[in-house]
Amino acid sequence: MTPGGTPGSTPAQPSGRWQPKPGTRWQWQLGGRVDTSVDAPVYDIDGFENSAKTVAELHARGRKVICYINAGAWENFRSDKEKFPASVLGAKNKGWDGEKWLDIRRLDVLRPIMAARIDMCRQKGFDAVEPDLTEGFRNRTGFPLTADHQLAFNRMLAELAHERGLAVGLKNDLEQIPQLVRDFDFAVNEQCAQYDECEKLTPFIKRNKAVFHVEYELPPGDFCDTAKRLGLSSMKKNLDLDAWRRPC
Repeated sequence: MTPGGTPGSTPAQPSGRWQPKPGTRWQWQLGGRVDTSVDAPVYDIDGFENSAKTVAELHARGRKVICYINAGAWENFRSDKEKFPASVLGAKNKGWDGEKWLDIRRLDVLRPIMAARIDMCRQKGFDAVEPDLTEGFRNRTGFPLTADHQLAFNRMLAELAHERGLAVGLKNDLEQIPQLVRDFDFAVNEQCAQYDECEKLTPFIKRNKAVFHVEYELPPGDFCDTAKRLGLSSMKKNLDLDAWRRPC
């Protein structure tokens, strides 16, 4: 293990970015006070809700830490909510209170806002970014979004992270993995086993990039064998993403 490395993860790339490898164990907690005692070399936690102190505590325990931010939707409970002009706010994100889809065509408006969010992640000491809702073009957003709009937006997010020395993960967006696998350092996926889509994530594995995967409804016995065969970093989680986990 190289200095500063952690079991199950690879050292930083020559560029200085961290590059998690397939099979790296992880913890994903977006709800409640972060339990820093979980035995996993990678944590994915909310960038707004957690302080530099929490990130430093995890680093002291030998963990790498991913900064969760919502990139595809506006949230009425975030501290930077006033930075989003009404013109980029679309339909409500069904099932999630206080969220509205963003007009990702407006890179001129959204780039500085997303840059500021990723700056926040860097300033708090995070190693990577997980931008959420990066497949708005497949949803009813209130805007005529296309696959090309999504590719441009997602690549912008990757560029912003890389400019700041941070790794970045592609969240879901399975259809566009072939076009985006070179731009992203790892993948984060929800429920590929439930929808029989896990094979679509193999381009990341073939490039020695981790796929962090969760299921909410299936028991581990229904997906862990497939996950291990494919090289995914899989676990079962509660939908509210509290501290509980059951890894494969």
